[in-house]
Amino acid sequence: MTNKTSSPERVQRALNQAGLDTLVHELPASTRTAKAAAKAVGCQVGQIVKSLVFRTQRTKQPVLILTSGDNQVNEETAAEWIGEKIRFADPDFVRETTGFAIGGVSPVGHIQQVSTFIDRDLLEYAEIWAAAGTPQAVFRITPTDLVRITGGKVIQVS
Repeated sequence: MTNKTSSPERVQRALNQAGLDTLVHELPASTRTAKAAAKAVGCQVGQIVKSLVFRTQRTKQPVLILTSGDNQVNEETAAEWIGEKIRFADPDFVRETTGFAIGGVSPVGHIQQVSTFIDRDLLEYAEIWAAAGTPQAVFRITPTDLVRITGGKVIQVS
């Protein structure tokens, strides 16, 4: 049996199940990069949530780091919070663990449980925007709601 639910629909369902009334917006322009996403939704680059999937080196577990569009993840700093070294995951591992392709990874709606860490710099904004399953789909959320619905641990990533 084939699952006919699109990635943005899966994200919308996860948002609804979390009790949020935010909507997934599918845009004509690409939101693959933080800069492009900020331009498409009309916000600052720092308000864009970059959903970056890493793989722990020793245990080979997926780790999702949600960082501000302005920031780069310092892998050594993040490893201190996580408890082991990490490396960027390859595209196949990202799709296998989240169900999304790189450029559209959402903070929610993954097909597997993924440990999540959230850049404390995102908490500086009243609202932020995150990918919703494709390079053209996004949703708006408050940082407080992002922490709540992902169960993510707030850390300093840079």
